[in-house]
Amino acid sequence: MSTLLQVKEISKSYGAHSIFENASLNVSEKEKIAVIGRNGAGKSTLFRIIVGIEDVKSGEVNIPSYTRLGYLTQHNPYKPEEKVIDFLMNSSGQHDWECAKIAGQFQIKGKMLNQEIGSFAGGYQMRIKLISMLLEEPNLLLLDEPTNYLDLSTQLLLEKFLNNYNGAFLLISHDREFIKKTCNQTVEIEHGKITVYPRPLEEYLEYKEGLVEQKKKHNVKIERQKKHLQKFVDRFSSKASKASQAQSKLKQIKKLKTIEILHPLKSAKIKIPQVDNKTGIALSLNELTIGYPDKTVARNITLDIERAEHIAVLGDNGQGKSTFLKTISGELNALAGKMRWGKNIKIGYYAQHIPATLNSSESVKSYLQRTTNSEVSEQEIFEMAGNFLFKDEALKKMVSVLSGGEKARLCLASMLLQKNHVLLLDEPTNHLDFETVEALAMALSETNSTVVFVSHNRTFVDILANGIIEVNNGSVKRYLHNYEEYVYHIKSKIDEDLDSKKSGKNQENNKTSSEEKIDKRKQKKDLNRELKKIEKELTKSTEEKTKLLKWFEENYLEFSKEKNEQLANLTKSIEELESKWMELELKLDALD
Repeated sequence: MSTLLQVKEISKSYGAHSIFENASLNVSEKEKIAVIGRNGAGKSTLFRIIVGIEDVKSGEVNIPSYTRLGYLTQHNPYKPEEKVIDFLMNSSGQHDWECAKIAGQFQIKGKMLNQEIGSFAGGYQMRIKLISMLLEEPNLLLLDEPTNYLDLSTQLLLEKFLNNYNGAFLLISHDREFIKKTCNQTVEIEHGKITVYPRPLEEYLEYKEGLVEQKKKHNVKIERQKKHLQKFVDRFSSKASKASQAQSKLKQIKKLKTIEILHPLKSAKIKIPQVDNKTGIALSLNELTIGYPDKTVARNITLDIERAEHIAVLGDNGQGKSTFLKTISGELNALAGKMRWGKNIKIGYYAQHIPATLNSSESVKSYLQRTTNSEVSEQEIFEMAGNFLFKDEALKKMVSVLSGGEKARLCLASMLLQKNHVLLLDEPTNHLDFETVEALAMALSETNSTVVFVSHNRTFVDILANGIIEVNNGSVKRYLHNYEEYVYHIKSKIDEDLDSKKSGKNQENNKTSSEEKIDKRKQKKDLNRELKKIEKELTKSTEEKTKLLKWFEENYLEFSKEKNEQLANLTKSIEELESKWMELELKLDALD
């Protein structure tokens, strides 16, 4: 297989902090690689080095001419007021009909193409970024946390795409389940090195654990040999007849080396202080209406949440999950109905905007000491801080210099130490590596606090949730099955929708007469045939125009009336063909 990327012995530092030390990586065609490592290890930095955004102290990155990179970043490359089709055309340089064709594969079509991007929920915005990247026809994708803020439906759609993708990709994700479903190789960035393992994540972790055990056994054996040799030296070094042998043994001791065992990947273990065990209803909602003065999100919400339940609030983006959490936290007033918390319940609320409210003049250590329950020991504070990557010098950092991710982790650490009876968590995993995500999920699953949370991280939900509330189409109600069945239900719906589109059948029109169905199939067949014909003509005309423009570049001093007329005719013809293509595509949408 051809090599698409070669990272050769790179070194990179930020001040005194070394990120990479002579690290290397090769990526070949069709390799699907998970890039793992703790927060701050250098995963995103590696991607920025590959695409040339950041430089290196030494080493090099070689990208062959036949490699076409696609880079999916965490930031948004568009303006919220931009229309979808305009952004796709401007970012890719492709014609509108080509942009619309790819967008249709991700269920963005028809009127949606002329909507402002800012009007879409996060999942659809990620789809638009993905479409923009694919229009450049890459054969190597760099995907930096593509599942952040994605609802389950969009995650499953992306998962399906990656499984069918014919190129190679490097994927950073904090969701172990997503990695397991999409990647067949593993790269770990740790302690300045890049470790390549040509097998899936689970096998790599088992291999690494086995390697650590081997090192431990080796070190025990070496220490035992040293002890025996030292015993001989201590006993006979003073005797002249044994002096030379003792010196020989000392040399042997110096040669015996133990293997350094660095901190293992699965090092995080979070312990949350327990609260008083109480039974009964934690929260009771009766005919509640939630939303905003100018918009009702959901009505007639009637349900109870018992103490110590761990409830996942699930649903597509834009349906009202965060609105529900804001309302029960008291941050947002209910529009109607009744809401009643149990007696003497202390509530902790974490949302994405909370870190912005921190006092910038405090240090990490002083903030945790000030906000933590008085019954919690200083040792417990330091342990929790360490679990969220605040150790040693990091404890002295001022809040003002923390990144957005660091502030989020600080808020989580503080809230988990406060002995809250109820924890309301809105996307708590977005700034955590997957090891910490799982450690947090395990700790929360063992707490006797009531936990109500929004998360699209499948591993996190699977470990933590023992109940589900579904927010969908203006309703908020209990889902009476487990999370595995919920995922299966969503996946089945997506598969049905995609199969329906492929076969040209519309599931919503089951009541249509057989004659109408036959007529509709014929219309769609004719329209598809006409579309293919126009696409062929467009490709031919575009190639002719490109050749003609090249002639003008090479013969800029020569005037040709004939070629000028030919260019004008081709330009007009292409515009007419594009217009016709869009017209036919809209007709095809109307038949779906």
